Formats: sequence, structure tokens, C-alpha cells
Amino acid sequence: MFATFATAWKLPDIRKKLLFTFMIIILFRIGCVIPVPFVDAAGLKSAFTEATNGTFFEYMNILSGDAFSRATLFALSISPYITASIIVQLLTIAIPALERMSKDENGKKKLNRNMPKLKRCTAITRLKGFFWPKICAGSVKKPL
Repeated sequence: MFATFATAWKLPDIRKKLLFTFMIIILFRIGCVIPVPFVDAAGLKSAFTEATNGTFFEYMNILSGDAFSRATLFALSISPYITASIIVQLLTIAIPALERMSKDENGKKKLNRNMPKLKRCTAITRLKGFFWPKICAGSVKKPL
């Protein structure tokens, strides 16, 4: 394995791609440590451990590397992107107008242009679903 890595490191193009990948991983891990403002970290951690035994939130916490229970910047990871992509694919099967649009080149561009809006909607919905019980419990303070 190390010989393969050393061989890949000698090629300038592969080295640039490896460095970029390592930098993205480091940036992501830093974002998984920085907490979101207005969050009582100790209260959130205790509320999270009490309420999440065997639930969806525990699963999300495992996938995010414990970033979800600490309410960090990158706690949702790429989940909203994946969810939005799955929603669009399912809707193109269910709605004939979207199916026709997805087969046309301009329609694909229009769907791809609207994808970030759907990503933001799924991210906001997930965050509201996660934080609303925590706000009611007092672990998360409402902003001014």
C-alpha cells in the first residue's frame, strides 16, 4: 500500500489531487469541531445522550463523527445534498412533466439550477427538526 502511495506521489497530477483531497478532509474536520452560536454545548450533549438511544439522531451522529450532537457547522455533512438528489430522482419518475423535463437538455439544466434551493430547504428542514425540541428543552438559546 505504501509503495502504491509513493508511486502515486511521484506523479505531479496525482500529487495535486491527493493534496486537494487531504486539504478538503482537514477543512471538513475543522468544520466538525467549530460549534454553532447560541448553543449550550454541555446541555445539548446531555439532552442528546438521554434522548437518542437507537433513534435516527444517533444514526446521524454516528455518520457525522459526533459532530451532530455537538451542533457544529458541518454537522449535516452531505446529507441534504443526497436527500435532495433522491427527491428529484423520485419526483421525475412520479411527475410526468418533470420526467419530460429531465430528458430534455434545457430541462436538465433547469433541474440542476434549482437543485441548490432544494438542498437548502432539506437542510433547513432537518435543522429545524433537530433543534426545535432542543430549543424547547432550553439547550439551544434563541438568537436575539
